Amino acid sequence: MNLQTQDFLFTILHLVIIGFNLFGWIWKPTRKLHFIFILLTAASWFVLGIWFGIGYCPITDWQWQVKEKLGEHNLPNSFIKYYADQISGKAIDASFIDTLTALCFFLAAMLSVYVNFFKKKDYKVAKEL
Repeated sequence: MNLQTQDFLFTILHLVIIGFNLFGWIWKPTRKLHFIFILLTAASWFVLGIWFGIGYCPITDWQWQVKEKLGEHNLPNSFIKYYADQISGKAIDASFIDTLTALCFFLAAMLSVYVNFFKKKDYKVAKEL
């Protein structure tokens, strides 16, 4: 598989995971899987992050290796920062992107916990009344 194809597939994989992390809690059939993805993302960011830096993503690491072979250098730590810059045509502040990413992730994580562990209980209580 050539490098451009690998880069494209990593981009698609990133976008699917990000989209699912943000919105997978909405649909009842995907809620348990969403919670697993949230746990895996948190483990990557905070457990692997102990050794590789907080916010570490192995997919970003692999994609950046491909991009470097394609001649791109000085890549940011964040896939989201990279594509925000690409889409906007501007160098967006990395701390702003990191803060926004963390806020969105924690909101999605809290919503996942709610729909997976508390909403069912609310429904059972309401049904008993």
